[in-house]
Amino acid sequence: MNAPKLVQQLVGLVYLLVIALAVWFAVAVYRKDLVPVAMVTLRTDHVGNQLHTDAEVKVRGVVVGEVRAVRTEGNGAVVDLALRPDMIGDIPRNVAARLLPKTLFGERYVNLVPPSNADPRRLAAGDVIGQDRSSAAVEVEKVLGDLVPMLQAVQPQKLASILSTMAQVLSGRGQDLGQTLKWLSADLAQFNPKLAEFDTDMEQLAKLTDNYDQIAPQILQTLSDLTTTSRTVVDQRDQLTQLYANLTSSSQDLADFFAKNGGNIIRLSQTSLPTLQTLARYSPEYPCLLRSLTAIEPLMDKVLGKDTGQPGLHVSVQVVQPQGKYVPGRDTPSYRDSGGPACYPSPGGNGFGLANSVQENDFLRQLVAPAVGEQPSDLPGWSSVLLGSLYRGTEVTVR
Repeated sequence: MNAPKLVQQLVGLVYLLVIALAVWFAVAVYRKDLVPVAMVTLRTDHVGNQLHTDAEVKVRGVVVGEVRAVRTEGNGAVVDLALRPDMIGDIPRNVAARLLPKTLFGERYVNLVPPSNADPRRLAAGDVIGQDRSSAAVEVEKVLGDLVPMLQAVQPQKLASILSTMAQVLSGRGQDLGQTLKWLSADLAQFNPKLAEFDTDMEQLAKLTDNYDQIAPQILQTLSDLTTTSRTVVDQRDQLTQLYANLTSSSQDLADFFAKNGGNIIRLSQTSLPTLQTLARYSPEYPCLLRSLTAIEPLMDKVLGKDTGQPGLHVSVQVVQPQGKYVPGRDTPSYRDSGGPACYPSPGGNGFGLANSVQENDFLRQLVAPAVGEQPSDLPGWSSVLLGSLYRGTEVTVR
């Protein structure tokens, strides 16, 4: 009775072992533990979120292995690569790795890039592969790093819908699109030489906007003041309407006046021209004349006895022999002054110009001629040289 029971127990144990062996075999097959591989290590500064276990390892587009594990080591990441033993001998030892996405939104894979100066030694199990640090790799990684988040943000299904719509719109319009691009190229070819001027204009525009920004408070204040003016105009619109009506009638009257008197105005302007020219010629004398009139006022007050208690003109008149009748040619006044405008100061307050001047000489001849029985014009022109010093500063009584 004991022997059959022991056999049953052994059969059950074998059955359990077979089941466990089958499970281990299935797991090993799934994990590819029974497939011969050459393990190498990839060290990189980061792997991203799209590199997973079982990701492909490629060389020039050919799958040569897979990723077995991804782990971190402080300041970097370590990736265990399982390469096919029959293909590892074709990979140079100084190969570098890039982590590239299969699609814009798909998972990444490890791309092994042989350098241009390939090492004659071949890659072997246990070797360490470094990350590709070339400028091309850095640029590709930067572009993908910037592009993928942006494309993910725009939602792939919507982007696909937009691209499909654009494809339908552009379908059959390739020739028109090409012609448009050709015209655009011609326009850009003409615009390129003007880029320097365009930059200058933009700089000037920036300065202009800065100036406007600085004077913006004054502009706003002006606009605020203008509202007051506008409100005043609105309030006074009735008066302004009346003013415009009066201006219209006044303009009509003025037009009629000019139409009737235009010829007279022109003749008046022509007739007044010589007089105006003479006045313009002697205009430098006007300030001197006004000053002389101002200076003679206190002298006239003195002559008329102002503030003396005996106001009025006090003169002594002396009757002399007549000089005869007016003789044309001899007594005819002559206007020989051609010196133009001049201003003679009157020092000493005598009012007759400078010593020995023409004004003083004429005055002395008028003063002395009756006493000597001669005509003023018959006296010599140097009379003031002899007599001027006798009369300057003295009081003269005319009899």
